Amino acid sequence: MEFTATEGRVVFPRDARGADWPGEAVLLLVAGPEALECRLTASAEAQLAGLKGTVERHLDRFAFREAPLAFDWRDA
Repeated sequence: MEFTATEGRVVFPRDARGADWPGEAVLLLVAGPEALECRLTASAEAQLAGLKGTVERHLDRFAFREAPLAFDWRDA
């Protein structure tokens, strides 16, 4: 994980929690004045789908005063 006051990067290993994905997944976070932009890339559609839910649950937990947060996942 790498973080600054306005940006972050999280790498999910291809074999995390016993998984066997073709490659790692990466979450990029950019804090803006009105929103947190999350860009998630993965090596497989199922990996991407699972990580979207994981990211949503974790961000809701950490932003409990604002939860539930609205997520608008868009295909790149």
